[in-house]
Amino acid sequence: EMEWKELAGCQNVTGTKCDFSSAITDYDVEYHVRLRAETTKDKSPWSSYLEMIPSETAEIGPPEIELQSTNGVIIIKVSPPEANQAQKMWIDDLSFNYNLVIWENSSNAELRKQRIFPTDTINDLAPETTYCLKVQAYRPLEKEGLFSPIHCVKTTRKVEDLLCPTNVRVSALDMKFHLHWNSQYKESVRYTVQYLLAYLKNVPGDQSKKWLCVPGCENITNTKCNFTSIIPSAPGFYYLRVQAMSEYNRSCLSNEVKIDPLVTNEIGPPIIKVDISDVLLHVQISPPGGSENEALRDYDLSYRVLYWKNSSNNEEEAKMKVVKQRIATISDLTPSTLYCVKVQAFSEAYNKSSYFSKEECIRTLGDKMLPLIILATFLGALIAVLVMAMLILFVLYQAYNKIKYVFFPSCHPPSNIEDLGGQPFGSPYLLTEEPTENFCVIESIITEETKEMDFEGGQHSKQSNRDSGNYSNDDDNSGVK
Repeated sequence: EMEWKELAGCQNVTGTKCDFSSAITDYDVEYHVRLRAETTKDKSPWSSYLEMIPSETAEIGPPEIELQSTNGVIIIKVSPPEANQAQKMWIDDLSFNYNLVIWENSSNAELRKQRIFPTDTINDLAPETTYCLKVQAYRPLEKEGLFSPIHCVKTTRKVEDLLCPTNVRVSALDMKFHLHWNSQYKESVRYTVQYLLAYLKNVPGDQSKKWLCVPGCENITNTKCNFTSIIPSAPGFYYLRVQAMSEYNRSCLSNEVKIDPLVTNEIGPPIIKVDISDVLLHVQISPPGGSENEALRDYDLSYRVLYWKNSSNNEEEAKMKVVKQRIATISDLTPSTLYCVKVQAFSEAYNKSSYFSKEECIRTLGDKMLPLIILATFLGALIAVLVMAMLILFVLYQAYNKIKYVFFPSCHPPSNIEDLGGQPFGSPYLLTEEPTENFCVIESIITEETKEMDFEGGQHSKQSNRDSGNYSNDDDNSGVK
């Protein structure tokens, strides 16, 4: 069973309506309401209850508007519904959009409808004419609200100021944006380009302090500005205007220009490179602006590849191939024939197409040339493999010889030297430092005369040497070395 509560202010009423707003504490929950009739003597049964969610049942109230007529235009300021209420059902004021209906205050006036921002300017009005208007607030994809009361105002005559820039326009190619304007002022003038993020237009209040200067376009004297730097990687909507400043510090603002970068931008032609492989024609495509231009990725580009025979009697129509990737392969080509190719980039999502690229032509290979090319390629690869194998074998052979020479030498020192010191020698490169005795080898040069002398006095010499135990090396006595 439900726990029913009495609604304050709705007891014993005589009318057929009751305000129970004070009992609503949450606008997004479901409430049940019921009632019954009473007389002095009897009471009726309770009615079936009514189910309701306040935020879904309630209507959007009318907004409040303020008007100002100046210089041939009407400046309008709109306050959202519930602007002056302490408790609000529609908390997010930015969720509201506004529709304007305006007409001349005459018997046969035509209605003019347009969407406006909380602070906006109504242009293209006749001077010194009374206009009436009303404004409606609505939440997109949800519900429309009630119109405000009708307000009427008379326009003034517009005064042309030659200082104000005119014909403000945007040009863009491959996400490079430029603003252009005309100047009617004959004296010295400086220009400053300002921009405003479009969503700030939905914020009620004064917009003048929300405009920012475009870097590099402050106090310039020429009539163009490159504002590519303010466009982020994820483009949104922007408003731009130009402020002119005279040498006497008198300023004037141009009309505002709204841009959607992806809609305003124009796609340039792609860059192509063609190549022949066997019987296939390969087309390498670079996106507009070069392969490094990633700003166009939101377009999700595709490419139309147009190719045809470049013959003197070109009776055959050009053929087209649509590709998503940046490499297109074309088959079924005629040998020894000159083919020409050009490519166009396009975006289905934005219904945009670029100009065609520059034509590139290339001749297909002949039937007799193809086997020769294959044979030459095979022989070249075979020779390269053989040369590499020989180099590897040569390097391995040299390394083997060096290792064998160091660790396994083929020659050994004489046995009398090898036994000297009591330790055999190993590799000559791996000697260890051991204490050794100093010795020398004296080479004797024997002549015919010394032989005779040795024969005659051989016994004496031997005896002398045996006794002394030393060899004589006295040059003054023997005269023999």
